[in-house]
Amino acid sequence: MLKNSCINPQIMSTLAYCGHGDKILIVDGNYPLAYKSGNAEKVYLGLTKGQPTVTEVLKALMGSVNFEAAEVMMPGDGRTTEIMEEVKTLFDEKVKISSCGRMEFYEKARGEDIRLAISTGEQRFYGCIILTVYVA
Repeated sequence: MLKNSCINPQIMSTLAYCGHGDKILIVDGNYPLAYKSGNAEKVYLGLTKGQPTVTEVLKALMGSVNFEAAEVMMPGDGRTTEIMEEVKTLFDEKVKISSCGRMEFYEKARGEDIRLAISTGEQRFYGCIILTVYVA
């Protein structure tokens, strides 16, 4: 299943165990990963403020696994975030992209189907995404 782009051994090891329908959580540097990611394997990648970004991590993962869906956290006022716009440009029409509010996102992020949770140095608010693995 792996297509080999990411070189982080902890991430690669966890991806190797992912199957169809498993989920990966990528969050910004403000997200309380320790408390809002259930039993997922947790990886803390934040190096400096802003690095790496959520979309940089997403691009690396896209070189390693296929995705069928992406769900982005959205503000309560319904406005589109910069992260959402970037995510739309990365995926083709085969990947279903949706959004949900913060509290609903937190609930989903604690789900038992979240296998991997990655914290980044992302500083943009609502920089959080849940990806669903697709086995081609």
